Parts: sequence; structure tokens; C-alpha cells
Amino acid sequence: MQIRILAFGILKESLGSTASIELPEGSTVAALLDRLRAHPPAGGHLPELRSIAVGVNAEYATAAQVLHNGDEVALLPPVSGGAPQETTIEPITVYLTRDAIASDALIAAAKAPEDGAVTVFDGIVRNHSRGRQTLYLEYEGYEEMALKQMRELAMQSLEKFPVRHVTLVHRLGHMEIGESSVLIVVASAHRGAAFDACRWIIDTLKQTVPIWKKEIFVDGAVWAPGEPFPAEIAIAPAVDSPEPKQ
Repeated sequence: MQIRILAFGILKESLGSTASIELPEGSTVAALLDRLRAHPPAGGHLPELRSIAVGVNAEYATAAQVLHNGDEVALLPPVSGGAPQETTIEPITVYLTRDAIASDALIAAAKAPEDGAVTVFDGIVRNHSRGRQTLYLEYEGYEEMALKQMRELAMQSLEKFPVRHVTLVHRLGHMEIGESSVLIVVASAHRGAAFDACRWIIDTLKQTVPIWKKEIFVDGAVWAPGEPFPAEIAIAPAVDSPEPKQ
């Protein structure tokens, strides 16, 4: 059977962005990863990372999941981290964009007369990282899966916390110092719930939404290492690995 492979972030540099391989019928995700380690496409290699996750047809998969002919398998390193694709389903607004995030307009649109608090997280590109001067950032994502995960994250926050509305927007592509990369707006009757939900959303997003950050410094560039995937979606066990070479 034929399986299409998509690689992102540092894995894309090691394996190439896309490939197609043939596997025996009934092969699992674990068997695919073993095959890639032993015989990577185009002379590349599958690097050891702190953790890795796998998406099958834009859904997180376990090592034991059986693959089928024509499946699209995405190899996802730890996350950081065209026209906008938008979902506005009251009470959530979720989208990816390559344009500047209209923070003021989104914050204003999230407010309603019954709200007593609006909490905002505005993630901004800073001019340094790990003691090095940053010139700019590049974000890329597995867009279909990222949007699906962002929608689920917004809806889960409404179930976990007594909040009325959530806006979640993430930029992709080239970003200059001082620009917003991610915006989260939570509206609720009480400030405590808004603060708690906002913090939970950004912390969970950084672990589970397949978006990666490449940092371009004055003396080189690296993919941000990201945080290990949660145990329930991680495939490889967490191990220490050095910062990628430039």
C-alpha cells in the first residue's frame, strides 16, 4: 500500500517536506517510523527528538494505529510553536492568517454587555532568544490539522471554564520584531475564569497545535525546540537532544 508522508519543522529539513513510501498491508504507525529510521527517503534521516507525534489524515494517532492505502501521515516535531482560513462559530472565533493580526478589532468584537472581564494574551516577536539577537521569525503549520486542533481547544475551554467567548488566532509565515504571532481573547462574567481559561489555552496550544517556529538570528537560524508532546499523543519517549546545528 502507498502512504504519503508529510514532514514539518526540523523533520522537513531532515526528510524533505513530502514523500511517498510503500508498506505491507496492515502496517502500523510504529512500523512506518521503524521503516523511516532504517530507510529514510531521499538519503535523509529521522533525527532523535525529545518527542514526536504523528497525525494520520489530520488526526493525532498512536503507535499502534493501523494504516491504510492512501493515508496521509504527518510527522510532527514538538510544536512552538494564502488567504486566512477562519471559523466563526458563536461562541468561538478561530483562524490562521499570514496577515497582521487585527488585535484591537478582535478584542472589541469579543465583548458583550453580559461580560465583566476580557482577558487577552498577545504573543509578540521579541528581539532575542537564548542570548542571541533575533532578526525575524518564520512560522509554519500543518494548516488543516492546526485549525482542527485550535477549534477543539477553544471549544474545550468553554467546557472546562465558565467563560462565554474565546477568540484564537495564530499567524503563519514571516514575522518582524514586535509583531503579534498569536492572540487569545477570553470573555466571561468574572475575571478569574477568564484568566484561567486564557492561561490554559496558550499552555495547551504550545504543546498540541502543529505550528512550528524558526528563529533567524544574526549568526544563523534554528527551529525552536518546542515542548514535549503530552504523553497521550507522544510516539517516541522523551530523550535529551542537543540544539540543532546551524
